[in-house]
Amino acid sequence: MTAIDDLITLLDLESIEVNIFRGVSPDENRQRVFGGQVAGQALVAATRTIEDPGRTVHSLHAYFLRPGDPTVPILYEVDRIRDGKSFTTRRVVAIQHGRAIFNLQASFHIAESGLDHQLTMPTGLPPAESLPDFKTLMEPHRARLGDWYDRPRPIDVRYVDDDPFTRNGVPSYEQRVWLRADGKLPDDPTLHACIVTYASDMTLLDTSLLPFGLSWETPGMQMASLDHSMWFHRPFRADDWLLYDQRPISTGGARGLAGGNLFTTDGALAITVVQEGLVRVASR
Repeated sequence: MTAIDDLITLLDLESIEVNIFRGVSPDENRQRVFGGQVAGQALVAATRTIEDPGRTVHSLHAYFLRPGDPTVPILYEVDRIRDGKSFTTRRVVAIQHGRAIFNLQASFHIAESGLDHQLTMPTGLPPAESLPDFKTLMEPHRARLGDWYDRPRPIDVRYVDDDPFTRNGVPSYEQRVWLRADGKLPDDPTLHACIVTYASDMTLLDTSLLPFGLSWETPGMQMASLDHSMWFHRPFRADDWLLYDQRPISTGGARGLAGGNLFTTDGALAITVVQEGLVRVASR
């Protein structure tokens, strides 16, 4: 199986009771569950309770409450808060060891037409195929990355700017990456939304460090996702290239806030993401 096949399997939760689902973590040497994994699985749990296939997620808001334990399953309990004529709302709580580790609220909307306006996609950027993949880009830093370098990656990420290590010490105010699922996906909009939810937790919080010329590898740096919000605007495919245009919004009080817009290659604004995280530097 390929890495993207493993991710699809990871997101295919087991139904163990009405409104209760169980997910597992990949067999990797991690200290805690990857935030994008629990967010993606929680969205899967919510969508499994949507009876109208014409309703797709248009927004989600989540809080990371405790570090997830990658060695035990995660239970997802879904609360069917509301089923309206146009909108459906669900609340999902992820539980391990008898305690909530994550909370998500998601809203689903029927397809409707209306006014149309969006931010403009940045221009003049190199196409994704012209940029090195992760292993090629990070080869000079292989020893520093250890076994993380060789870990299978279901999401192909291509940095438009230089790699995070090379940018150390150089303040900046934007980060742009191309990303897509590394393989062909079934024609299921729900799966595409869940995979992009998984991928949206990658690289974004790092953006809050850019104005200081720092990175997550800076000695004494402690970073963790606190909350995560997404708005789904227009159709997209997770196995087509998406430009993740990211910017720091505010860093202070040991927290960092960053925002990102995901554009399709034809310029459509597909998704907006905002994330806040813990940003502590022990020496400061």
